[in-house]
Amino acid sequence: MLRAAGIGRGDEVVVPAFGRADVAGAVVAAGALPVFADIDPHSYCLDAEAVAAVTGPRTAAIVAVHRFGRSAPLWQLRGHGERHGLLVLEERDAVGEPVDVAERRRAADHLDQRLRGVGTPEKDRDHTYTQYVVRVPGNGRPDRDAFARALRAKGVACSVPVKTPLHRTAEHWRDVRLPETERAADDTLALPLVPVAERRGLHRLVSACNALGGLLQPA
Repeated sequence: MLRAAGIGRGDEVVVPAFGRADVAGAVVAAGALPVFADIDPHSYCLDAEAVAAVTGPRTAAIVAVHRFGRSAPLWQLRGHGERHGLLVLEERDAVGEPVDVAERRRAADHLDQRLRGVGTPEKDRDHTYTQYVVRVPGNGRPDRDAFARALRAKGVACSVPVKTPLHRTAEHWRDVRLPETERAADDTLALPLVPVAERRGLHRLVSACNALGGLLQPA
């Protein structure tokens, strides 16, 4: 789509650093330069003000990536694009759990009400929970990585959504600070959305998380 729009050498494309490398890779493949903007700490999508801050004379496009079932602020990004003559493209995450949206929402609501010691996703009626992502603060014991190891030892599957933000990788290194991106890469953890009907699995997940979450110190 970038090539079809005539975007190539000499152009810059604004993308998130919190996410998969294939979006930035597609920009490079088109001959353009990926420029990383910070994210909103609740949606994990591009922050419109951060995009405006990195927009320059060579900016040709913005790629808005919808994360974990939350939508990027398209109306703001499109408005910015119209003002500056920029192409605005969308990219969606794959669904993380093989259950329908209604079931994912029921499971997410169950976890929202019962999890302690971790930061649960901010409420949003449009959230489809392609992944259920919590935040494990690193100011106490254990930090996110230790928390994840302990959960796995208890038989609970979990994953780190983004181990290293793209602007800190060798392939896309940039000497910039993206504080919300870096914080999210340090403390986010995706938990399994066990269907509500599977009460034993849900109870095991909540019990394991709460036993570990009680060790965390308040900020």
